[in-house]
Formats: sequence, C-alpha cells, structure tokens
Amino acid sequence: MNMIIAVIISVLASGIIGLAVGYLMRAFFATGEIRRTKDAVEGQLRRAESRSREILVEAKENALQIKSDAQQGINNSLRDIQRQETQLETREDNLRKQNAELKRKSEEIENKDAESEMYNQADEKAKEILAASMQRFASEVVGESSVSSIELPNEEMKGRIIGREGRNIRALENFTGVDLIVDEEPKSISVSCFDPIRKQTAIVAINSLMKDGRIHPARIEELVDKAKREVNREIKKAGQKAVFDTNIKGLNGEIIELMGRLKYRYSYGENVLQHSIEVGRFAGMIGAQIGLDEDTCKTAGFLHDLGKALTHEIEGPHAEIGADVAERNNLPPTVVTAIREHHDREMSCAESYVVAAADAISAARPGARNDSLERYIERLTALEEIALSYDGVQKCFAIQAGREVRVMVDPDTIDDVKASTLARNISDEIKQKLNFPGQIKIIVIRETRAVETTGDFN
Repeated sequence: MNMIIAVIISVLASGIIGLAVGYLMRAFFATGEIRRTKDAVEGQLRRAESRSREILVEAKENALQIKSDAQQGINNSLRDIQRQETQLETREDNLRKQNAELKRKSEEIENKDAESEMYNQADEKAKEILAASMQRFASEVVGESSVSSIELPNEEMKGRIIGREGRNIRALENFTGVDLIVDEEPKSISVSCFDPIRKQTAIVAINSLMKDGRIHPARIEELVDKAKREVNREIKKAGQKAVFDTNIKGLNGEIIELMGRLKYRYSYGENVLQHSIEVGRFAGMIGAQIGLDEDTCKTAGFLHDLGKALTHEIEGPHAEIGADVAERNNLPPTVVTAIREHHDREMSCAESYVVAAADAISAARPGARNDSLERYIERLTALEEIALSYDGVQKCFAIQAGREVRVMVDPDTIDDVKASTLARNISDEIKQKLNFPGQIKIIVIRETRAVETTGDFN
C-alpha cells in the first residue's frame, strides 16, 4: 500500500516536475522569441530612422539644388535684362548724339546765316543804339574851367599876402603845399599845384584870409586847417550827390569820397566828376539796349575814371589804379574788368566795350571839352621846351598827343646814370610847371656809336 502510494506520489511528482519543466521550457522559448522579435523590430526601427534621415538629407539636397537652379535661372534672366537695358541705353545715347550733331549742324547753318545778317546790320544797329542813348541824355555843356588865378581887391592886399620879406606867402606855400606866383598885374595871384585838392584848399584859404583881414603865419595856419575841413566836406557832398544822381547802389564811403575828389579834377577843361556821371548814364542806357545788366554797366561807367583821384599820389595808369581800388573794395569782377580795360585795344568782356563807347560819347559831344588846335600845339611845344632846356639834350619829340616825350641826348655828355637822372628831372619839372590830363612818359635815348677809319690806300 505504501509502495503504491509512493509510486503514485512519485508519478505525481514526476508529472508535476514535467509540467513545470515544460512550462519553463515554453517560457524560455517564448522569451527568446520575444527577444528576437524585439530585436527585429528595433532593427527595423533603426533601419527606418536611418532611411528617414537619408530621405531627409536627399530632400534637402534636392531642395538646395532646385533653389540653386532657380537662382541661376534668375541671375541669367537678370543678366539678359541688364544686357538688353545696356543695349537700349547705348542706342538712346547714339540717338541723342545723332540728334545733337544734327542740331549743331543745323545751328551752324543758321548761325552762318545769322552772322552774315548780323554783320550786315551791325553798323546800322550800333548807330541806332548810340544815337538813342545820346538823344535820351540831355546834359548841359560843361563850361567850368580849372581855377588857377585869384583876383585881389587891390595892390595893398597883394602886399599883405606876400608879407614882410615874403613870410606870409611862404607860410601859405608851406601849409598848403602849392606854389603861389605873384603876377605882374596888380590884382592877381596864381596858384600852381599838381594836386587839385591842395590847389582848391589854397584857394579857399586865401579867399578866407582876404575876408578875415588878419594875415599872419599863425592865422594862415588856422585858416588853412579850416579850409582843408571845408574842402573835405565838399568832397563828400559832391560824391554823395553824384551817386544819388546816377542812382547807383552798394558803393562804400571810400569810393564815394574818391569820386567826390574828381569835382576838382579837369581834363581838357571838362570836369571829370561830371564826365563820370555822364559816362555812367550812357553806359547804363547802352547796356540795357544790348541785353547786358544795366546796373553793372552804369556802375562801371560811373567809376571808369576813379583812378584819376589818386594819380597824383600813386604812379601808374589811372585805369589800373581805379581797377585796383574797385577790387580792394569788393566790387563785382565785371565792374573791375571794365574799369581796367576801358582804354585797352583788346577787351575781355562786353561791359568794357560799353564803357569805352560811353566814355567816347561823353568826351566827343559838342562843348564837352574845350580844346583847340592852338592850345594843343602849345602843350606839345611846352613839353619839348622843358626837355630841351637841359644840357646834353640834342633833340626832343612830344608824340602820342603829348602822352610820351622822347629825348635824344649826346652820349659823350650824358652817360647811363645821368640819363636816368635826366628823365626824372624832366618829369618833375613837367609836373610843377604844366597841367596835363593823365600821365606823360619820359624816354631818354642815349645812342652810342663805334666809328673807326681805315688808313690811306696807295
């Protein structure tokens, strides 16, 4: 019984063990299958991810290639467009050049016709302009003359002006800077000076002395100072009135005062300030008629003789002096140029021609200048006589209307150093004794000759 039970238990235990082993075996195999399945799945996932990355990389590369191709196409299109635009611009430039050339040729043809017509009408037009300007300007004839002689009431007054042993007349000459010449006539005394302002000051002072009656050196000095102040006031008033009469704007005090000085300056009997006013008005009229700026022409004409106010102080042509003063006072360049060139043969601007024409009109109109052939010959003769009065001078010729004196000297008597001194002495004497408009050039010519004689021939 026990045996049977033991066998039964043994059989049951074996079955249970077999079942357990079978379960374990199935579980083991199942776990391996799961592991393999898992590994397979993970491998597939890894392969899928790798493939996805490859696909993504390929997609990006394709996208970049597509973008690059598209950009290249756009760049090619832009280059084509730019090339076409360049070609169009080149064609337009060529067309413009052709049009300009055609226009130029057309204008040349028209200008030749116009130039021919202009030359045909220029003389008549110029005459019309000048005649119109002269007719519009109705100025009185200048009848004033340079005062150089003072009438005295009696012989006693002459004696009082001379003073004891000539002390009064010497004081007058020292304080005024003029030369006083007592004429043979009983009631006259002459005032001589190269500077017209000093001459006018002396005239005013002498007239004041005759009215005052107290004539002695101290009173002379006092009245000369008073006369200088009076003349300066008259100069300023004259300059301001002239500027007002010509209606010119923008001139400063220095230029106005210099123009006022011209009230006491005369050229061939014509008052230079009055002449300047006339030239300013003429120049403005002419300039307006030919299309130039009227104010510029008027200003240049009014100031064209500005330098004559300083010719007794500064050496050089009055045109150059006046232009330098105008330039220093910041006047327009065209005005400066016209002042400088109004006596030149070659001019650089139209305003210079206008001023020169206006100057000629004012000087040439009837009665403007009081000059005769007799007086002209007298002036030239006086120049030559002064030069011939010096030792060593052989011949003398006053030429260019007295603007130049050529002096021929003996080379044995006058050497090079003496020639320079002689020219200076003649110039100084002319300034003291004669009253000439403008400048006079003194040229001393010393000609040397080498002479040799051969011996007698047999």
